[in-house]
Formats: sequence, structure tokens, C-alpha cells
Amino acid sequence: MGARIAVAEDSVLLTEGLVRILQRAGHDVVTTVADADALRAINIDDIDLVVTDVRMPPGDGDDGLRAAVTLRERRPGLPVLVLSQYVAAAYARRLLDSTSGATGAVGYLLKERVGRVDDFLRAVDTVCAGGVVIDPEVVAKMFSPNVIDRLTPRESEVLQLMAKGASNSEIAATLVVSDAAVAKHVANIFTKLDLPPESENRRVRAILMYLAHR
Repeated sequence: MGARIAVAEDSVLLTEGLVRILQRAGHDVVTTVADADALRAINIDDIDLVVTDVRMPPGDGDDGLRAAVTLRERRPGLPVLVLSQYVAAAYARRLLDSTSGATGAVGYLLKERVGRVDDFLRAVDTVCAGGVVIDPEVVAKMFSPNVIDRLTPRESEVLQLMAKGASNSEIAATLVVSDAAVAKHVANIFTKLDLPPESENRRVRAILMYLAHR
């Protein structure tokens, strides 16, 4: 069953392209808006995903991104996939800071990725499922990937499942181990990746390091 999606984009041509791609994949585009004020006013209880541009009217700055963050404050965990024309790590960090702990369900892609339809649709599915997708060019500016080499094969496997949006209990079921074992692996991952308890969104940041390493 497809997702119910709201598309926020001020370019008519890109909006039409996104709608066609999503509908062909079986998704339902329930609304399209062309400015950030209209995006803030959508009924977030009726949608499964927001796809939005960063730069939108009325300010033509990062209005779309700020509107998406506002929606996630109103509904924590609302899946949001942000599209950007620029490699801007600061924008991605702002989006990640809206994840409310371990929630995830965010994506940040360069607009050029939309032309790679399969990659774009995989990102849509991953974010809808609670995973995290950040454009490789953006991730490269955010983290040094070599720290992933500190993990054991099992810890890497756990982190890979985390990146797909799996909870600890789901990881335990997949790997046929106890919840306690998974919790220990996750704690080890945080320690080895230099993510102390006071770090914000440790789970999401660990996932980003994994994505940078791939």
C-alpha cells in the first residue's frame, strides 16, 4: 500500500515531475503547496510523508526547511524528506536536530537525485519506514567515515539494521538474539563512535556515520 504524501515545491515543473514519479510508484499525493506558509497549514494527521524543498517563498531562504521542522515539532516523528539544490551540511544538521531523540524518519537529498528515480523512491520508502537517508555528498561534509572501522562485524550488522529504521526489538528478532544483547551492541556502537550519552540524537548520528562509510 502506498504512502499518503504532501509535496511542497514552488517550481511547477518539478512539482508535476514529483507527483508523477510518486503516483506511478503507487503513492497517493494528497496535497501540493507552493510556499512555506501553506506547508505549515497542512493537516499532518492525514499524511505519511512530507517532501519539501529547502528554499521556498515567502522568504526564498530556508523557509521550506523551517516549515518542515515546525511540522515535526507538532507531530514528532513525522517522516520528512527534504530536497535541496545545494550541498549544505548545516541544513541537514538542522533537520536532524528535529528528530526528537531516536525517532529518525528524515531524509535530505540533493535535487539531482530525483532524476535517479529508483534512488529517490528508495529514499521515500526508507524515510516512511522510520529510517534516515542523507545524500552522500552532504554526509561526506559532516563526518569522517573511518571511525566505523572500529566496530565488530556484529555491531556493523546492528548499525545497518538501525539505518533501515529497525527498533532494538526488531533487530533482536532479525538476528535471533535477546533484546539485552542488542542493547549492549548499541551501547558499544555509541561508545566506539565517540557519541556520549549527552550527545543529541545519538542513534541518528551513528546511522549517518554508517551511511558515510558505505
